[in-house]
Amino acid sequence: MALKKVKGTLERVLDKNLQDLVRGIRNHKENEAKYIAECIDEIKQELKQENLAIKSNAVNKLTYLQMLGYDISWAAFNIIEVMSSTKFTIKRIGYLSASQCFHDETDVLMLTTNMIRKDLSSQNIYDAGVALSGLSCFITADLARDLANDIMTLMTSSRPYLRKKAVLIMYKVFLQFPEALRPAFPRLKEKLEDSDPGVQSAAVNVICELARKNPKNYLSLAPLFFKLMTSSTNNWVLIKIIKLFSALTPLEPRLGKKLIEPLTNLIHSTSAMSLLYECINTVIAGIPNHTASIQLCVQKLRILIEDSDQNLKYLGLLAMSRILTTHPKSVQMHKDLILQCLDDKDESIRLRALDLLYGMVSKKNLMEIVKKLMIHMDKAEGSHYRDELLSKIILISSQSNYQFVTNFEWYVSILVELTRMEGTRHGKMIASQMLDVAIRVQAIRQFAVDQMAILLENSHVLANNSQRNGICEVLYAAAWICGEFSECLKDPKSTLEAMLRPKITILPGHIQSVYVQNILKLYGKVVRQAEEEGNEDLLREVNQLMSEKLPIFVSSADLEVQERACCILQLVKYVSKLLDKGAKIGDDIELLYAGELNPVAPKAQRKVPVPEGLDLDKWINQPPPESSDEEIGGPAFFTSGSEHRDTYQYESERKSYEPTAEELEKRREARKVEMEHNPHYLKGDIKKKSKKYDTSHIDDIPVATLDLSVPLHVPGLSASDKYLNMYSNVDTRDKSKKGKKGKKKKRRKGKESDSEEDLPAMHAVSTVEEMPEGAHLSDNENADEYSSDPFKKLDVNLDEPLRDDEKLPVRQHRLVLESSPDKELDGDTEKTKKKHRKEKEKKKDKKEKKEKKEKRDKKKSKSENKEKDGPTLLLTAAEEETASEANIVNNVENTPNSTSPPEEQSDKTNDIEFWLSGSDAATTPSPVKDSRPVVNNVDRTKSPKLTVNDVLSSEEEDSAKVNEEKPKKKKEKRGSKKEKKEKKDKKKKDKLRRHEYEEAEGITTPSKENISMSQQGTPMEIQLPPMSSYKLLAENATLRMTYETRVSPQRSDQIIISVVFNNLTKNHLKDLEFNVLDTLNTKLIRGLGNSHHDAVRVPFILLPESQNEGQFAFSVESISMSQKMRGTLTYIIKSSDGSTHEKLDFKLHLPCSSYLVTTPCKSDEFAELLASGDLPEKGSCKLTPVDSEFPHVLAKMCFHLHFRLIEQVDKSASLFSKSIQGHPVCLLVKMVNGTLNVDGKSSESKLLSGLLDDIKSLLTEES
Repeated sequence: MALKKVKGTLERVLDKNLQDLVRGIRNHKENEAKYIAECIDEIKQELKQENLAIKSNAVNKLTYLQMLGYDISWAAFNIIEVMSSTKFTIKRIGYLSASQCFHDETDVLMLTTNMIRKDLSSQNIYDAGVALSGLSCFITADLARDLANDIMTLMTSSRPYLRKKAVLIMYKVFLQFPEALRPAFPRLKEKLEDSDPGVQSAAVNVICELARKNPKNYLSLAPLFFKLMTSSTNNWVLIKIIKLFSALTPLEPRLGKKLIEPLTNLIHSTSAMSLLYECINTVIAGIPNHTASIQLCVQKLRILIEDSDQNLKYLGLLAMSRILTTHPKSVQMHKDLILQCLDDKDESIRLRALDLLYGMVSKKNLMEIVKKLMIHMDKAEGSHYRDELLSKIILISSQSNYQFVTNFEWYVSILVELTRMEGTRHGKMIASQMLDVAIRVQAIRQFAVDQMAILLENSHVLANNSQRNGICEVLYAAAWICGEFSECLKDPKSTLEAMLRPKITILPGHIQSVYVQNILKLYGKVVRQAEEEGNEDLLREVNQLMSEKLPIFVSSADLEVQERACCILQLVKYVSKLLDKGAKIGDDIELLYAGELNPVAPKAQRKVPVPEGLDLDKWINQPPPESSDEEIGGPAFFTSGSEHRDTYQYESERKSYEPTAEELEKRREARKVEMEHNPHYLKGDIKKKSKKYDTSHIDDIPVATLDLSVPLHVPGLSASDKYLNMYSNVDTRDKSKKGKKGKKKKRRKGKESDSEEDLPAMHAVSTVEEMPEGAHLSDNENADEYSSDPFKKLDVNLDEPLRDDEKLPVRQHRLVLESSPDKELDGDTEKTKKKHRKEKEKKKDKKEKKEKKEKRDKKKSKSENKEKDGPTLLLTAAEEETASEANIVNNVENTPNSTSPPEEQSDKTNDIEFWLSGSDAATTPSPVKDSRPVVNNVDRTKSPKLTVNDVLSSEEEDSAKVNEEKPKKKKEKRGSKKEKKEKKDKKKKDKLRRHEYEEAEGITTPSKENISMSQQGTPMEIQLPPMSSYKLLAENATLRMTYETRVSPQRSDQIIISVVFNNLTKNHLKDLEFNVLDTLNTKLIRGLGNSHHDAVRVPFILLPESQNEGQFAFSVESISMSQKMRGTLTYIIKSSDGSTHEKLDFKLHLPCSSYLVTTPCKSDEFAELLASGDLPEKGSCKLTPVDSEFPHVLAKMCFHLHFRLIEQVDKSASLFSKSIQGHPVCLLVKMVNGTLNVDGKSSESKLLSGLLDDIKSLLTEES
């Protein structure tokens, strides 16, 4: 053994650790992959070792390799093994690796549920902390559903470290398991007022993230967040809260008025720029109509923009753009500052300034801003930024249907000037603007056609840049405009010659096709003009020109160009034959393209009505069979159609363009310039060039004059400067005229000059758009389709009370689900137990017979000599205090208020309507102290009343429904209003009670019992005195215990005892331990490793004069006889004088009726069961009930004994129930002259006899 330990120690010493792995990878850079493969082989061998320390070292190295990009999913099971270690240092390594490599598709994640649950309930807070941290990285929907309740339990931990982590991970739980949001939200809301600032900050973060997508659901939290905002000094918490308010203020306009004062105070006082920015954002979003606040924000934003910090400058411009939408004039005052940002070194700031200029444009300053942008574009370096400038110039001018353009000649001149910029990728945008203006503005067509004709004559300048979406796209628009509006051409023949130049064939195919199509339009125009003038020479020249030049397009590589050129060439030949015969055909050619084209509406295609009888989903041709796909896999004997098509139609696209050496050099230089001015590019150290590049004699280099065949400036194109000068001259004349007038008029005119009405538009823009016939206009085409956004499922109403079906899946204690603790033992111990039992049973067979006889005698005498401490069934006025305490589940101490309950006052404070109305500032009456304790706002001196409907509705909510009954008589009118308020508050408290507990070993808590629908009773509208299923277990001067029994139809060997602990002192009670002496039939289920003598620890501390409830599970073998068990509760009383140990003995009574489950049964099924002969055992009893009302008798039997009312006729009724082991019980109940006759049938005689005894004790006991 010692040798084995030494060997294991040596192995750990010789194993490579993480530092060795990193060092080895650095030393094997040449063959890194080979070295890592060897290391992985070594790691696999280490994972086969039994020593967890070796495995953890291997997993640690795998984690590093995973960070380098290697797949380690094959080691998922080994990672789980390391995670299950009891040592924190090893467990931490496992969770770190799992958080990096586990994901939703990891198969072994299902094995981690119980392990993580065990870590979450660990006494070591760091084990629970690392489990929460790791779980947040790989949580799935199944893990979230199974562990939600455990995480909620940690939210009430006494350790802030765990509370904070539990609150944070609940956000991931909500995303994976949205059903947990409503049950967990009240507890999450409580953490907003946690004593620890870290927990409070975590709760604020979670709620703010949830409200980011669905803010309307969290509007009710506005008063609470406002209180936090005005009291917190943590800047990060304030930022989160203010972000939340920015989302809430658009939903509630009154909220913005509440926030004006605190937000302006923060803007004035804070030195944190991040907090200042969020305050400004909230003012912009929530208080856009408050001019003074907006002006303050603009002033603060100017300070941010002028700051040297680039981040602050960017944020200032970003916030300024938001103000621009609501207060454009406030931002336009700072136009000079924004224009200065265009010269900033940071490209992102320049782009943000461009976005601002887009919204600052008006009719008066459009030309000025565009001129500055044009100058800036000439100086700008870097193709990306120049393209952005070009696009912004076009967007600024064309926005809102050319709203700010007053002279379209100027705009066309701008578009023509933009064609001079080489290397742009926005040629298509310029072309579309030229087409749009020429079509929609009729008054500008003559000028536009003249400019386009000049561009066509100089097309060789633009054709050099034939890349896709380059500046050559402008020729597309120029050719179409000159052809469509050829009547505006001054010399159509020269334009036709320019369009037939051979160099046009280097342009893209779609541009060539437009050229060919519009050549025919110009040809028809020239032919008609020649016929009108009688110029036959012109006709011959044009026909000869067309016949010679068109064959160039016929041989084009583009199929569309070929087809159009062939058609037009044949048409020209046919026209030339007709012209030779002396026929005039010019008008007929122009008729081919007669009519004016309007722009097509963007939504025209989807507006085309579907003809009747047309099914768009129907197959045109039947789909090929599935087997045909397999046949294609064989050798191809025939070429496919796609290859043939590629050979002709797309041959130009398939050719790879080979750049020349000069073009490569140009690209290289352009790339260097772009990298030089790109702030995001990390520049390296550039080596110095050799001496042969010495620049000391630059002046000696001779300068040669360039003989350019192509002029840099295209003559004839209009310049945009003259329009700007023309408007500036008009402004100076107006100013000189106004200078002669008085100062008062100057001020008035100065205000009027700011308006945009004094610059009328010179040209009208047509808004006619083509739509298909039968189209219906609607605005919902752009409706967003449903997306799989996880936040959509979190859009729930959090203000509604929880329904019964909205319960978290709660885990029962692991021993609760087992029939006997003996199953936890190993095989050897089980065998010895069985032998011992056999011997013991042989010895005690005779004793059991005697005991059974004695118990029968006791049951018979029980109804006659009943002790006063037996189960309380109907509570009278003398026992109202007991009834009030029996319904307690919350660990809360309250005191009544003579004017309004404290709960009501707190609800008013948190009510958004009350808070926004300003009534919260009013003085509230001071509470009056009362010596009587009130629990859940129910006064113990008042006797609530129940109806049979309430009694029989549900066993789970019997205590909650005590407060929902109707009054039988109209008494005590003064206190009726107060009672209603108290009932409402009690109802809210009881519906939230399932959240207020903690789990512990051996104990379940109130909300764990899922009562099925079968246990609901039959409604009757007869009022009853109050009833409670809780019975007194034991009581002394310190502590009072009441209990009730609960069963589940799914478990035939188990019963749950729910005990309410009531602290009657003003001291704390802690270390409560519950223990019961087991019998042969019934045993208390304890934790793992505990013997039958050990007690079960109660998981909570009882505060002074407070209550709490816990549940204890018992395993049961036989249910045919009642059980009485002795037990003891030990506890410690902690007072100012010290701590004392106390104990309280009790007797636990389990009657036969506690094993029944209310089961639905129809009257036909009930009759068949009685006639079937399956119920051989019979029994009957006669008694005189204390309460002579027959409905009251039935209600008591259904409520306390768990029977279902099948049928009732006058004073006779049929009742049915079933035991947890499946024994049916049928009763026939008759009331004759005050005597109650009960006849019963069942399959178990002992069970039936015990039930009849229970009926006697229930109905004959005096209340």
